[in-house]
Amino acid sequence: MSQDYVIEAFPRGDQGRGASRRLRREEKKIPAIIYGGNKDATSISIWHNELKKALENEAFFSHILTIELEGKKESVVLKDLQRHPYKALFTHADFLRVDKDHEIHMNVPLHFINEETAPAVKLEGGVVTHQINEVEVICLPQDLPEYIEIDMAGLGMDEVVHLSDLIMPKGVKVAALIHGEDHDLPVAAIHKPRAAKVEDDEEDEEDEEAEKPEKKAKKGEEGEDKE
Repeated sequence: MSQDYVIEAFPRGDQGRGASRRLRREEKKIPAIIYGGNKDATSISIWHNELKKALENEAFFSHILTIELEGKKESVVLKDLQRHPYKALFTHADFLRVDKDHEIHMNVPLHFINEETAPAVKLEGGVVTHQINEVEVICLPQDLPEYIEIDMAGLGMDEVVHLSDLIMPKGVKVAALIHGEDHDLPVAAIHKPRAAKVEDDEEDEEDEEAEKPEKKAKKGEEGEDKE
């Protein structure tokens, strides 16, 4: 079931580094901004720990959020989040206004299922590799998925899942594919471990070496028969 996220916000008048530091240190809030939607940008502050708790849920990053500011509500998405270089703190957040009639571009996480039970892994000893863990999508706000699921069960050894193979919900498009087939990037694959490949190559070489004397002997016999 989809979760609703409501963020309490406060007007922010003071600007600059000093004001932002006081905000974080004294009020336990962080500066943020709401922009877009053919409206002026609005400077706000939000509770740091409230944001930190919400971010524990992966869906927060790809979800339509509600910001409450002075009794008014706005629908937004989180577009950027700045972190302290070495402390476990957030320092700034950017929120983009959305409306139901305009498409948005958002990064959505990928969820890979049935990796361990895929025959190429379970029976053949393959290893799953992920090239990407999220994908940029284009859709109306109400169609925004929390994640895209990729079932690895049917993937064979040395096969690759590309962006064009993803099963997208209705009304959702992969942004990269709009630019053509050259942007159909790999997403995940199953391959033999490197050590196993080396062993297979060595066995093939040994088999080839073993076959050489037999081929020479056969050629010799053919030459004697002609004489």
